[in-house]
Amino acid sequence: MRKKIALIGGGQIGQILAMLAAQKEMGDIVILDIPELENPAKGKALDLMEMAPHGNYDANITATSDYKDIAGADVVIITAGRPRQAGMTREDLLAINLQIITTVANGVKQYAPKAFCIIVTNPLDAMVYAFYKITGFPKGQVAGMAGTLDTARWRAFIAMELNVSVCDVAGTVLGGHGPDMVPLPRLTTVGGVPLTEIATKEQIDKLALRTREAGTEIVKLFGKGSAFFSPAWSAIVMAESYLKDKRRILPCAALCEGEYGVQGLFIGVPAMISGRGVEKIYEIKLTEDENALLQKTVAGVTKTCEETKL
Repeated sequence: MRKKIALIGGGQIGQILAMLAAQKEMGDIVILDIPELENPAKGKALDLMEMAPHGNYDANITATSDYKDIAGADVVIITAGRPRQAGMTREDLLAINLQIITTVANGVKQYAPKAFCIIVTNPLDAMVYAFYKITGFPKGQVAGMAGTLDTARWRAFIAMELNVSVCDVAGTVLGGHGPDMVPLPRLTTVGGVPLTEIATKEQIDKLALRTREAGTEIVKLFGKGSAFFSPAWSAIVMAESYLKDKRRILPCAALCEGEYGVQGLFIGVPAMISGRGVEKIYEIKLTEDENALLQKTVAGVTKTCEETKL
């Protein structure tokens, strides 16, 4: 029997998620959207089914506005929410998207209580925290996509700057999904060569700043809306590691209970995602400067989560 993947939100990210999951034959796919957008979601599902002969994949792709249709889902990926507009911070979205995530959490809790849940909705750190609090799911069953995306951006910008293959760039980004995130140049390599040995301090500082502001850069270019290709692929990487028990170590927003001195918050940390969900968080020995930057991002996440009043 095929696995079942529920995509909550059929917008730009949702439709790309559906296409990627189908192409990878990860399972059957259900796209769920609000009643007013049910028909467009059904159109996207049908379009993807009609692409299958050329895409050479087998997957049953449907769409609905009824939460009962996600029953028994193995993975739930949540993108539902208002996108960030130019001039808006992620915190500006909090009140609007908190209401949406509350509805989603209650629906998933009722119909897919065993699913591994990946949150993409912004402001992500607060949304994954709210989802976890509302559902009461085990901590390993809930994760935010942020760190996976932030690290992909860090790696992409390094490859672009140095004119090297992105495949050879390895590194990680810690912290909240926002302007205080913490790229780690000291632990970043290009083909095994430390980044600090092949890039100047000026280049590294520029790359770190661009990574922190990557989401805002795309929002400004679009004028309306936010990134969709890279967030979708980032969530798929996490879902695939869970469904196939790949045991990949991915930076993602996981619940810290003492790790990095953080208690009760979802922040970007290296974590193993296996068939059990978020199985383990890995702690990196940070320098004093790196730890100071991490504590700054933790303070920001704490403030945003406190505003949810959950």
